[in-house]
Amino acid sequence: MEVRRTAATDPEARELIAAMIAEIGDTYDARLGPLPALRAEELAPPDGGYVVLSEAGRPVAGGGVRRLGDGVGEIKRMYVVPEARGRGAGRQLLVALEALARDLGYAVVRLDTGAKQPRAQHLYERAGYLPVPDYNGNPYAAYWGEKQLAQG
Repeated sequence: MEVRRTAATDPEARELIAAMIAEIGDTYDARLGPLPALRAEELAPPDGGYVVLSEAGRPVAGGGVRRLGDGVGEIKRMYVVPEARGRGAGRQLLVALEALARDLGYAVVRLDTGAKQPRAQHLYERAGYLPVPDYNGNPYAAYWGEKQLAQG
């Protein structure tokens, strides 16, 4: 798969984010309200960015990194299109997002996922994320994780 760094304002990034939001809407109870606000500019340089994975010229996965605080980044809006799931795209995307976070100067990354996404939580735990208390008040989340990034 081709890995490309961009910003969430990129048309392919916008398409992947829209698909992710639509899937969350279909998966979870609408009474939870809208997803927590996130401006596309937060997933853009200088403090953030977005990664698109493509296969045969078609975007199949994407996700972003934004600044939470000094030395702390957050992985947001991770999404793999349904037809690319189960083939390692999620793991490859997570590795690329961690590399982006490291290059942005973050020593720690955080993320969250919902109760109806156990495969995502399992992916994060296998990648070394440790559970932390709710740090962002996301009503869709049931798991919050944190990982120290190796420098180098």
